[in-house]
Amino acid sequence: MGPYRLPNNIMLAPMAGVTDRPFRQMCSRLGAGLVVSEMLSSNPQVWKSAKSQQRMNHDGESGIRSVQIAGADPDLMAEAAQFNVKNGAQIVDINMGCPAKKVNKKLAGSALLQYPKLVEEIIQAVVNAVDVPVTLKIRTGWDPDNKNGVDIAEIAQRNGIQSLAVHGRTRACMYKGQAEYDTIKAIKQAVDIPVVANGDIDSAAKAKAVLDYTGADAVMVGRGAQGNPWIFREIHHYLQTGTFLAAPAMEEVKQVMLEHIQNVHQFYGCHLGPRIARKHVSWYLAEQDSDRSFCRHFNGLEQAEAQIDALQQYFEEIAA
Repeated sequence: MGPYRLPNNIMLAPMAGVTDRPFRQMCSRLGAGLVVSEMLSSNPQVWKSAKSQQRMNHDGESGIRSVQIAGADPDLMAEAAQFNVKNGAQIVDINMGCPAKKVNKKLAGSALLQYPKLVEEIIQAVVNAVDVPVTLKIRTGWDPDNKNGVDIAEIAQRNGIQSLAVHGRTRACMYKGQAEYDTIKAIKQAVDIPVVANGDIDSAAKAKAVLDYTGADAVMVGRGAQGNPWIFREIHHYLQTGTFLAAPAMEEVKQVMLEHIQNVHQFYGCHLGPRIARKHVSWYLAEQDSDRSFCRHFNGLEQAEAQIDALQQYFEEIAA
């Protein structure tokens, strides 16, 4: 990817409200070859907000820093790219895949796929604005009747995009049904730049099957990593050896959870931290806490210390 050689071909997808610094650090430590930050608006008026400042925080992060930007104005996107490179971004990723209404109504995210000329103008502006690799994330098209992923991929390659990630759904599909990989396969056959397959990658076996079917150069894991940061090392092990890695021992699950939640508390502070921690604990314990009794108790705790104590006690009871 430009001058960078990734340690492996398994990436963490950017997810708003999920891939903050604590989560990226955890996934990187457990085997992700590249982690991508939450998308940042190209509107400079919001860059000084508390949310944007946290999204821009890369203090202490190891590995290559990839930052995703979103917007519809080529000049503002170029300015946002330059701003983030000055802030430490080593790769700039353009978001043309987000299906959220609040993003699409501003003509950003996957809404851009309806306007190939504007897509080209944005890519040209960003690529010409910075000296770091620029990557792109898209969906297969706007809706099932307008799958123009191949056309967009050719525009991307023609204008200097270094790597293309494709989610195997259209914008209209949101996250419903099953991702399809025929379009990703067609895109891979149409361009020479690296293609990253995304959508429903939730196991090592699924990752290999998608790579084999599409011919893609890498996979990108999104929702499959929520509560399961071990998925990266599991995929890597399977791709390298053809054998499945054993699930993490309960003691490791405990240590990883505690470290992650403590980092969340530290990153967001004593008021917001415990609130952010709730969704992560719910994801981590989706199988063990099937009746949600512990999560209901945990979600009622307002103090960071009380949450850590509750987790310690939960794992002690399991061990007993």
